[in-house]
Amino acid sequence: MNDRNAQFSFRGLGYYIPALVVAFAVLIAVLLADAQKRRLEEEYLRSSTTEQLGLLRSRLEGNILGNIKLVQGLVATLSTEPDMSSTRFADLAGRIFGEDNQLRSLAIAPDFVVSLVYPMKGNERSLGLDYRKNERQRAAALQVLEEDRMIVTGPVDLVQGGRGVIARYPIHTGSDNAFFGIASAVINLDRLLSSSGFSDDLKIAASLSSRSHGGGEARTFFATPDTVDIDPVVMTIDIGHEVWTMSAAPLKGWHQPSADLGIFRGGLALLAIIIVAPMFWVGYLMKDRHRHILALQDREDRLETVSQRLQLALDASKVGVWEYDSETTGLSWDARMRALYNVPPGQPICGYDDWRAALHPDDIAEAERTFATAIADEKPYITEFRVVGCDGGIRHIRAHGMTYRALSGAKRIVGANWDVTADILLQDELLQAKLTAEAQNRALEEARRVMEHNSLHDALTRLPNRRFLDQQLALSGNGESRPLTLLHIDLDRFKDINDTLGHAAGDEVLKHAASVLRAHIPLEDFIARIGGDEFVLLSRRDPSEADFTALSARLIEAISEPMTIEGHDCRIGASIGIATRNDADESPEQLLVNADIALYEAKRRGRNRVEAFNDELRLRTVEVKRLSDDILRGLERGEFHPFFQPQFDAETLEIVGVEALARWQHPTRGFIAPDVFLPVAETLNVVARIDETILDQALFQAMRWEGQGLGIPRVSVNVSCQRLRDEGLIDKLRAMNIRPGALTFELLESISFDTADDGLRQAIEEIKALGIDIEIDDFGTGHASIVSLLELSPKRLKIDRRLVQPLLESPSQQSLVRSIIDIGKVRGIETVAEGVETLDHAELLRNLGCHTLQGYALARPMGGDDFLAFAKARGWMPAARITPVKASR
Repeated sequence: MNDRNAQFSFRGLGYYIPALVVAFAVLIAVLLADAQKRRLEEEYLRSSTTEQLGLLRSRLEGNILGNIKLVQGLVATLSTEPDMSSTRFADLAGRIFGEDNQLRSLAIAPDFVVSLVYPMKGNERSLGLDYRKNERQRAAALQVLEEDRMIVTGPVDLVQGGRGVIARYPIHTGSDNAFFGIASAVINLDRLLSSSGFSDDLKIAASLSSRSHGGGEARTFFATPDTVDIDPVVMTIDIGHEVWTMSAAPLKGWHQPSADLGIFRGGLALLAIIIVAPMFWVGYLMKDRHRHILALQDREDRLETVSQRLQLALDASKVGVWEYDSETTGLSWDARMRALYNVPPGQPICGYDDWRAALHPDDIAEAERTFATAIADEKPYITEFRVVGCDGGIRHIRAHGMTYRALSGAKRIVGANWDVTADILLQDELLQAKLTAEAQNRALEEARRVMEHNSLHDALTRLPNRRFLDQQLALSGNGESRPLTLLHIDLDRFKDINDTLGHAAGDEVLKHAASVLRAHIPLEDFIARIGGDEFVLLSRRDPSEADFTALSARLIEAISEPMTIEGHDCRIGASIGIATRNDADESPEQLLVNADIALYEAKRRGRNRVEAFNDELRLRTVEVKRLSDDILRGLERGEFHPFFQPQFDAETLEIVGVEALARWQHPTRGFIAPDVFLPVAETLNVVARIDETILDQALFQAMRWEGQGLGIPRVSVNVSCQRLRDEGLIDKLRAMNIRPGALTFELLESISFDTADDGLRQAIEEIKALGIDIEIDDFGTGHASIVSLLELSPKRLKIDRRLVQPLLESPSQQSLVRSIIDIGKVRGIETVAEGVETLDHAELLRNLGCHTLQGYALARPMGGDDFLAFAKARGWMPAARITPVKASR
């Protein structure tokens, strides 16, 4: 009882542990809530500051753009009226300056010499100023001419006093859009800032600074009296030549005390008391309850002693009870014992011999020895044995007994026997079931190991597969400090072997490549086949010691060794991309993408080589991704337009056709040439969509020209191989009901007509059947043979500009071009010369027998409206016919 009371005193403290835990948790919750409250207050300040700064930026951008647009309108008027009088200029400029804007002055400088200025008052000395001779103005003015776009600079300190922002505009005039001069508009910076809301009484601390795109030190040109706190909200405005950075923070900083913080904390304290106080009260009640439980347990212990004695008697009554006297060797059995040993109920006396006679022959000796030992040593008698029944059945008996001495001093044993046959049989069954289950588990484990191995390995090469590689990459997750390098290996010319010798040969090549990789890769590196003819090597070795570039070169050399498969000598190569993790935060998945990018670069540079991923590839990939998104968005928004370059009859110089050239009107980058966007468009499989867009617009312009009384015999458009393979192309063309000869499709000679399939040839024939002419573009630079090209029976051959440009200086080049023209004449095919840069080129090509001329010497590509004006003006026609020049032979 004393021990139990001591335990109660020790454990009494334990009843308050839940209360203490709750108190600690409540304390943590209160601290977190307080921190959350302060964080929300700071986020509210940041959100409010961001909103106010965004409003200021919107006003500032709107005012700058408004001023620029006002002047752009006047510049556009000057483009159409280059000889504008000073009176009309003053009238137009006065209207602009009369509106709500921040313009300070405007100067017009034809050929960089100021001839018009507004307002005249205070700017009289600007008249006649030659920007090319003025040291301060020359660089900016020539930059406008060089980049042929509006240049905005500022802020600058003005000679007249004050600060300003200067916008310089190029002016073009005439049908050929020739450079006329520049216009310079000065925007009053202080008025611009004031009208945009920047003042000393702002409700936030703010500053404005400027930095040029080329870098350099930032210059602050506006700041409120209150300094901007650390970690400000930052926004930028790109004004063209420079970037303005806006920074803002609350007037009292980010860590301002909240007005209701004291009330909030008081509420938290009250809530904590309400939660914790009942817990301590519950702990006290539990302690008191336990004290009463101890008293009850003491009473139960005394009752349990009585219960155990009674239970022993009850248990003994369920089994056979016996007693043996060692002096008389008398053995007394109760009725249950007689039943266990099959003794007839009428037998009055049972003795030791009856027990021994019932024992199993194999158990007699051990049973007697155990019984004798228990009597001699006066120890407990515990044993098991078998007895044989009258029917020959075997029972398992368990015997327990205790020795004691009678008052006479004789040794006696009293005990009990019970039948445990069912238990023994059950144990045997359980043992057998256990052995069977263990055997099955071993078989299942072996099967699991086999399945796991198969699921992680390639069935053909027995190398680890992509799933195994993913597991290895997961083990090398973000934040791991160990180096990680991936080699992405792709077999070159594998498809050729598969296509020519069959897949069985391809499988042998893959097995050979796998064996080569195993033989040359260190054991600590991991190599996996991730699909097709691609393999990935994962290494955690130090790149500076491993020299993965040299390892890649050895792998390429080993893979390139010739092999014999089914009696054929086969050679393959390999291209390898290497990517090493230099940043611990870089994910293995991104590293695999980097290795894939490097592999693509290796293939792009000619295959059978090694390329390592670097920042240049990263930037190129980002640029291609951005350009890809812009192309898809441009197709949706209709940003692709045709430019038209006229084609002239070599004899009469009359327009005999126009070529529609694809141009991309990018919303921010302006016009983009095809050589920039077409390679990316080919990877996106949207070249056919671009071709279709250009064709639709070109046919629309042709109808418009015809409605204007301008008869253009034909329009030529470029058609890609993707477009030719469009199954709906013929139906679409047939539905257009195009006049025969009015449309020409230009096919690049680089399309491999030697290996063109029947579907491609059939599409070309069906196009020709619709009255659409076929031209071979860039003739003389492609890969196809002359025979295969001429078998297509094109209407015209376009001689590539690279063959035309050196004609005047190279007699051999003249002979080559003459041969192309002669081939065309023999086959009844017209020839078109591209890249006619001078009239001497035109004259020489006419003398060589070329039918059609196209080039900058006669006309540049232009929009539909400009071409209409150009064709009507006929400004390209010379005053007299071109005098023939004898071609060099």
